Amino acid sequence: MKIKRNFGRIVFVLGLCTMLFMGCKKFLTVEPIDRLTGNNFYQSKEDVESNIARIYSQFFEKLNESWVIGAIGEARSGEIFPSPTSGTDRMILRDLGTNNMNAVYLNTLGGGRSSGYAMYKVSIWDTYYKVIQSCNILIAKLEEGIPGLSAADKDRYKAEATFMRCLSYFWMVRLYGDVVYYTEAYFAKQLPREDMVSVITKCIADLESVKDIMPWTFGDASQRGARASRGSIIALLMHMKMWNANFDSGNSAKYYESVASLGKELRASGVHHLYKLTAEEWAKVSKGRTEESLFEFYRTINYGDQNNAYAPLWDHFLRWPYKFPRYNQQNSIAYYSSIFMFRIYPVNGSADKRKDLWYEDMYADNGQFVLKKFAANVFASGNEDSNPDNTFMIFRYADALLLEAEALANLGGSREAEAISVLNIVRDRAEASRYSGGGADLKNFIFEERCRELIGEGVRYFDLIRTRRILNPQWTMDPMTIDQYNRRAWTWPLDASAKNFNSKIVLNGYWTGEN
Repeated sequence: MKIKRNFGRIVFVLGLCTMLFMGCKKFLTVEPIDRLTGNNFYQSKEDVESNIARIYSQFFEKLNESWVIGAIGEARSGEIFPSPTSGTDRMILRDLGTNNMNAVYLNTLGGGRSSGYAMYKVSIWDTYYKVIQSCNILIAKLEEGIPGLSAADKDRYKAEATFMRCLSYFWMVRLYGDVVYYTEAYFAKQLPREDMVSVITKCIADLESVKDIMPWTFGDASQRGARASRGSIIALLMHMKMWNANFDSGNSAKYYESVASLGKELRASGVHHLYKLTAEEWAKVSKGRTEESLFEFYRTINYGDQNNAYAPLWDHFLRWPYKFPRYNQQNSIAYYSSIFMFRIYPVNGSADKRKDLWYEDMYADNGQFVLKKFAANVFASGNEDSNPDNTFMIFRYADALLLEAEALANLGGSREAEAISVLNIVRDRAEASRYSGGGADLKNFIFEERCRELIGEGVRYFDLIRTRRILNPQWTMDPMTIDQYNRRAWTWPLDASAKNFNSKIVLNGYWTGEN
């Protein structure tokens, strides 16, 4: 079914920004800004801090629109189902899991069956371009010169803005495929969508040009993870290069070598580490601002941050006593299919602390399934209706370690021993048996280790796409055909509002029936 309606351009009215990060007071307290910038705005370091905070806040707006991380990175893999006790509005999970994206779009519009999800907003890319424009303007102003900034300040802010611009492009590529790419401030020219490999390649070059001028840490430890650092840039570079290794396969070895090198640099820094897998230590990781975090959107109810009730991924996989109030939270909204859970954690498999710490009723195909991975930091008490107070994790150290191991395994030969060594860092933390093997088995084991370690963190679907395992029913309950894959059935429909101010935009043909 073609999407024919034009639902118009969403206009975001930006007033007082609710800041995301609970660190230095200057970063928290931001003057109201109702425009992108002006020639008289960047007059001090405080102005730059205000604008940087606003850039983070703008990006988070898209994650806070609905169950975004769960929908884009988890549910489309086909393993998530609504619990039998869930209402008909939760049938959107089946639509996501069968890649029925036109139904997801139409059924979440106002008045639709699942309108509370507002998933149609994922198809609107306007806010990402507002982030990109804000970054472009800030970089231009930094080059012109801003009073009160040291050379180190200028470098850090330029690197931070470059990171957020590239994160926006990477996020859009994984959602829409080809995107319009520009880096100039106040850009108004109409451009067609550019090939996604080309866009990612340009972003890689931009990030590599600023990586070494970005500090590893900040003076204020409360900003750890909550603001981009060198570790953030390395994590994004690793993800971008692993994405391109598939879609630019002629250069895959080059990408794998670079990812391996970046992973080694990250480990050698000594700045990041895995926390012990105990309830107390994992609660710190899920709360945020730890040495395990490479980048996150730190949120806290204690400081008045407002999260959409649907936004936290963990909302769907918790029940009482991990979610309140007791009288209507007796069942989880959704569960991961037991077929999937038995595969990644066989009943008679080896010991693994993640099984006990992160799950309750892990093989239950009903509302008793609990993903306790996100059950710590319960803010509410009594009958107060609230989710646990956790961070929105984007990049985590374990993710980077497993990307490094994957790249090394793909290089093969003598690099396999290195891959196993890095893989076992993650296995050791879980107190799981160490891996020994090689060849195709090693590559498959690393993929499944990513399933185990990163479940619920919004990466599984993208791992299936970039490794092409989405084509194989061994790895997903909703495989694609190669024809569907090549026609980009893995993208989201792009809302027709993208054409409002750019006549050169062509929508995603797979979803309009045009390819």
